Amino acid sequence: MTIQVLYRISDDRKVESHDTKRLINIKHHMKTNFTFSMIKPEIVAANQIGEVITQIEENNFRIQALRLVKLSLEDAQKFYEIHKDRPFYQELCTYMASGPVVAMVLEKEDAIAAFRKLIGATNPAAAEPGTIRKIFGQSIEANAIHGSDSNENAVVEAKFFFPELLGSAKS
Repeated sequence: MTIQVLYRISDDRKVESHDTKRLINIKHHMKTNFTFSMIKPEIVAANQIGEVITQIEENNFRIQALRLVKLSLEDAQKFYEIHKDRPFYQELCTYMASGPVVAMVLEKEDAIAAFRKLIGATNPAAAEPGTIRKIFGQSIEANAIHGSDSNENAVVEAKFFFPELLGSAKS
């Protein structure tokens, strides 16, 4: 995995260089207040990262960690290992390794449910109007954004991209 950028948004909304001592203890708060999200390659390629992040922030999510990352095929396979027995697994992994993605840890009360509502259905054609996937999604695969579906998966997924926040992904 090639990490290109690492920033944290501070309480006064200034972008700062990463400082692990200043980041909050996400493991303690993850159950109700944190989720993991990943902006997908088609959005990065289309220079729409800012538009998606604007939607996220306008819905009162706070970005606690953010990285622009280019996944290798092996990294994508590890990240999506939960889907390895599904027919779409290899195609999904190849797609996610096709270009940079933006990994984020987001904070908000009841973050998992609130973020799933904001992003909409996996299939953009079935997503509610105004959701991120309805606005930016192109297909089930190229649906603009990933969002954790449970507290447990949010911890695992955040740990994969931000081990300094939660400890090693292998622990």
